[in-house]
Amino acid sequence: MGLLLDALAAIGRAVLRACRLAGAVALFALEALSHLVRPPFHGRMFGRAFAEIAYFSLPVVALTAIFTGMVLALQSYTGFSRFNAEGAVANVVVLSITRELGPVLAGLMVAGRIGAAFAAEIGTMRVTDQIDALVTLSTNPMKYLVTPRLLAGTIALPLLVVVADILGVMGGWVIGTFKLDFSSAAYLRSTFDFLEAGDVVHGLVKSAVFGFVVALMGCWCGYTSKGGAQGVGGATTAAVVSSSILILALDYVLTEMFFAR
Repeated sequence: MGLLLDALAAIGRAVLRACRLAGAVALFALEALSHLVRPPFHGRMFGRAFAEIAYFSLPVVALTAIFTGMVLALQSYTGFSRFNAEGAVANVVVLSITRELGPVLAGLMVAGRIGAAFAAEIGTMRVTDQIDALVTLSTNPMKYLVTPRLLAGTIALPLLVVVADILGVMGGWVIGTFKLDFSSAAYLRSTFDFLEAGDVVHGLVKSAVFGFVVALMGCWCGYTSKGGAQGVGGATTAAVVSSSILILALDYVLTEMFFAR
């Protein structure tokens, strides 16, 4: 009986800590978002963060998308050939990429690259007292460091997902045409006939949410880091792990909202 009570107490403490953490992150996000409508605006910091996310993350997102499309086409063909339904390969590839794999995989790639970078940069500024120096110079660190990154992440990731969708479908087309002997015209016609605008829009909405989450967790973990170099390393790891978990959890929530019948 005592062990059961100890276990329940431990679970309760963990839940309370999680609730306090979620509340702190929510307040952090609200404070950062409030600066979007209050001048001054730091356009240079936004442009730097936008280039870091949208431009420098493009190669890894593009490679991930095109190989995902290729693998998806091969696996779909292998499964559908057992039921003489090979013609559905193009439909499955385009829907899977635009609805699910494009936003999720792009979000995870950006989380691994940008979430860690934001946490390391801001965390280093925190432990070396550069953030306190900004306050001394009458510069609001939330407005200067966090808000531009949140806005850049929310805008940049949907643009990356557009590229990922195109390249993922192209990867499926390459495999379907050159390896599986589909007619190029028939494959493309099946792709565009089956695709609806809502599928693309829902994927872009997901990606905007994921981009905000990646930037938020990177900034939060870096902003609250402490303990010198070891603390910065822990903040970087926490940013990547928390962003990835939240992306997968929110993916289910958003999918339930969009596609539940």
